[in-house]
This record gives sequence, structure tokens and C-alpha cells, in this order.
Amino acid sequence: MAQVNMQQVKELRDRTQAGLNDCRGALIESGGDMDKAVEIILKKGLAKSAKRAGAVASEGVIEARVAADNKSGVLVEVNIQTDFAARNEDFLAFVQKVVDAASNAKNGADLSAEPYPGGEGSIEDNRKALVGKLGENITVRRWQRLAVDGAGLVHSYVHMGGKVGVLLAVSASSDDAAKKPELQEFADNTAMQIAAMAPQYLSTSEVPADLKGKQSEIFDAQLVDAGKPEKVRPKIIEGKLAKWMKEICLLEQQSVIETDKTIAKQVAALGDGVELVKFVRFERGEGVEKPQGEDFAAEVAKMTAN
Repeated sequence: MAQVNMQQVKELRDRTQAGLNDCRGALIESGGDMDKAVEIILKKGLAKSAKRAGAVASEGVIEARVAADNKSGVLVEVNIQTDFAARNEDFLAFVQKVVDAASNAKNGADLSAEPYPGGEGSIEDNRKALVGKLGENITVRRWQRLAVDGAGLVHSYVHMGGKVGVLLAVSASSDDAAKKPELQEFADNTAMQIAAMAPQYLSTSEVPADLKGKQSEIFDAQLVDAGKPEKVRPKIIEGKLAKWMKEICLLEQQSVIETDKTIAKQVAALGDGVELVKFVRFERGEGVEKPQGEDFAAEVAKMTAN
């Protein structure tokens, strides 16, 4: 009989949401092979016990697709409950069909209601069928399109096998300028920076006044706690706010490639009327509240008490 430790049991439980006894049994049956144990759990339908936690789908993939003319692109997030099921061929094929639908849909369309490309029914009809087949909840969570009017390009970048996805729209003075290798390289590097540094806005002008006001209040409260006198706080807050704006605005961020330049200075150096128009960044599962279920230590204690 294979030796199974509690760390393995916890990992399998995190991946499938199955009960501890079921996880331990699957690991013993698989000889300690984690992927085989996940497969055993799924085949036995034990992963469906995740429904106890609300069947929240926070795994899955983010996919991007840019049109052949590089003038538009779409970013799509499709979620499923476990990372193991997210690698299932049927799930990944479904994701590609959703991307197909997004590529042809009108801006703001409900993808669930769109016809299923190359098949019958709607995206929603096929989603339901796949949920029944895989035994896990699936959600077509969100999508967005970016496009440039006139000369320019849309560039995509997907990081870590679909954990983070980025679309970046860049305008230029001409289509020839948009095809220059240096602009292509800049777009690629900038998309990777967006993925890594997670800016919230393109420029400082986009930051809402109420958000700046709330952040100022936070800084002021911190300074009060630090014992700073009232007369010096406004100047300190001004400096802190400026630094914060540089962190959350892409054009103000220091380039991770040319650390002596901001993204704005890199854009200016390119010339050719290059301008960053807009970006979209999706991170898989962001904002989805993941159920924690029963405390692991408590569940272990309950199991060992039996």
C-alpha cells in the first residue's frame, strides 16, 4: 500500500474539493500519483461534492485572439471549478469555440446567447451539456474587444498558460509605421509589463477624482497614526499620491526593459505618431470569492477521531 501524507491529501482536496477520506483513498489507489488520483476522483463523481461549496468556478483559462489584419482582438475568460478539469480537451475545445463566437460578436454582446460556432444551439446550450459531461460548473465569465481606427495595431499576450491575458491597442501615423519591428517589439514588451505590473489605468487623467480622494484619506490616516503634525501632512500626502499614481498608471510606470525610462518616454522615443490607445487585462478568477469549506485542521481532527 502506498504511503500517503497529509500534504498530498490537502493538495488533492484543494484541486478537487472532494472529502478527505475520498482524497486519501484515491491517492492510495493511484499509488501516490497526484494526476491519477484527480482522475479517480472525477471518474467516481466525487468532485461533484464541490457543489457543497457553491460550485464556484474560479479556475479555467484566459484566451486572446487578434484578427489577421492586427486591427482588432478579443480577450475571453472561461472558468471551471478545478485546475485539472481546466486541462481537459473538451473544455479547451469549448473555450476555442467561445473565442470564435467572441471574434464575430458585436461589442457588448452576451456570448452565452451567441450561436455555437460549427455546431448546434447556443454557447449556453453547449455549456450546459459540457457541465453535465464533466461534472463541474463552467462559466463564460467575460470578454472584451479592442480595435484601432486607422493605422495601428492590436497586440495580445497570454501569460502562464492562461492565468493572465492582455490586449493592447496602439495607434501610429501610418500602416507602414505600425509594421516596424521596433514598434512590434515595444508592443510585446509593454503587453508583458501590463501582465506583470497590473496597471489600472492608461494615464493619470483616467484616474477618478473620488478614487484619488479616498487614497488621500488613507494616506492621511496613516500619517496620523505615525504621529505626523497636521501642518506637514498635506505636502507628504501630495508626494505619496504622486508616487501611487505612477504605480497604477501605465504611462507613468518605469519600463521593466529600459528602467531609466517611463512607458510614456518610450512612446515618445518611437516617434511615428505612436500612441497607446487602450489596454485590457484579465487575471483568471480575479474578484471571484472562492469558498473555503471546512477548516482543513478541523476536518483532519474529525477524520482522525473516527
